[in-house]
Amino acid sequence: MKIAIIAINKKGEALAKKIKDGLLNARIISVRMRQNHTLKGLVKSIFNKYEGIVFISAVGIAVRVISPFTKNKFIDPAVVSVDSAGRFAVSVLSGHEGGANRLAYKIASIIGALPIVTTGEEVNKRFVLGIGTRKGISPNGVKTAIRKALIKMGLSLQAIRTVASVELKKKEHGLINACSELGLPLVFVPKESIRHFRGGISVSQVVRRNIGLDGVC
Repeated sequence: MKIAIIAINKKGEALAKKIKDGLLNARIISVRMRQNHTLKGLVKSIFNKYEGIVFISAVGIAVRVISPFTKNKFIDPAVVSVDSAGRFAVSVLSGHEGGANRLAYKIASIIGALPIVTTGEEVNKRFVLGIGTRKGISPNGVKTAIRKALIKMGLSLQAIRTVASVELKKKEHGLINACSELGLPLVFVPKESIRHFRGGISVSQVVRRNIGLDGVC
């Protein structure tokens, strides 16, 4: 997916660089550095040139500037809005068909944000699939484990809303590629969030010894 990341101020540019580092085909466009363009004029010039547009801005700003150029969910680019503090990644336009939902999950995993997805198809998916992996696992190994787990639980792939793992696995390409091939959004959870979780968790001595947590999934 060819993606434009639009930063409207200096603070947004720093966050845009962090997001770009985690995406394969992204370009940062700074409104501040293009003083001959208004934000709306800039969006107009690129709206149909990218498959995805990420705004480092409030959702309201993104909605106002894209509204004159939208046509329908089958041809509009995926649009995601990320607040300048990097707290939320919101799927704004072309969520399911255009891939904005998946892009929101991807960006959230890169910067440690909360993905916000409101399309009905995603909301009705009930399950989050937690995965812990050994270093260097292959994509096929992950896919096989996912399929076995789903069969054991009597679930289909379509019932899975997202996959989650600990942030230490951000560079585990076998996990990343497997989820991409299966079309499953993947998010990474900070260690501290897992450490402070209180619930019915079974303790893994192996995980505790290696990464200092009672468990990952």
